[in-house]
Amino acid sequence: MKKLFIFDLDGTLVNSIYDLGDAMNAVLERYGFPVFDYDTYKHLVGNGTLKLVERALPEKLRSEENIKKYHAEFSEEYNKRCVNKTKPYEHICEVLDTLRNEGIMTAVASNKPDGFVNYIVKNIFGEKDFDLIEGKKDGVPTKPAPEIIYNILGTLGVKAEEAVLIGDSDVDVMTAKNAGLDCIGCEWGFRGREELENAGAKYIAEVPQDIVSICHEINRI
Repeated sequence: MKKLFIFDLDGTLVNSIYDLGDAMNAVLERYGFPVFDYDTYKHLVGNGTLKLVERALPEKLRSEENIKKYHAEFSEEYNKRCVNKTKPYEHICEVLDTLRNEGIMTAVASNKPDGFVNYIVKNIFGEKDFDLIEGKKDGVPTKPAPEIIYNILGTLGVKAEEAVLIGDSDVDVMTAKNAGLDCIGCEWGFRGREELENAGAKYIAEVPQDIVSICHEINRI
């Protein structure tokens, strides 16, 4: 019996690519660096904002010192606009309601900094829509390292075999494997079905409503 569904944030619960891209492009434009379109940003995100900044910078500038400098500026820009264009995917709110009504706990596990994750989730979904919200914290490795999942399981008192991780990228699939969880890949997200299948996602949801159907299927097994 699955008691807990853990959701990735960007590309799974919300489409945040426009605000992420706008914030990064604002920094790049400031220094005359090449900027990127939104489709490109779908492949630059997924491993945390430090990695986003590293990937977006010209290669010759990707020193640790520069990444920290430009990440600080990115964070300032993103803070101004992180909920300007970011919206929940269609029907995802109904899916969350259904899971909760069926007694299943829900949580968020994101590589985005914890402050941004909590601000975005609470602004878009409300204060009480998730049992736990976890973003990137100092000293905790980003996904696909399993520590963020272990923290959630420990806090909520759930075993790995009682939880499912839901995400849109190979990072999420690898995280689930590393933590010993089943994984549902989200086809509507930033990376698409092929990446999820190649990574070995056990289940693929074409649309958010499929999460509920898969939940019922898993809990009948």
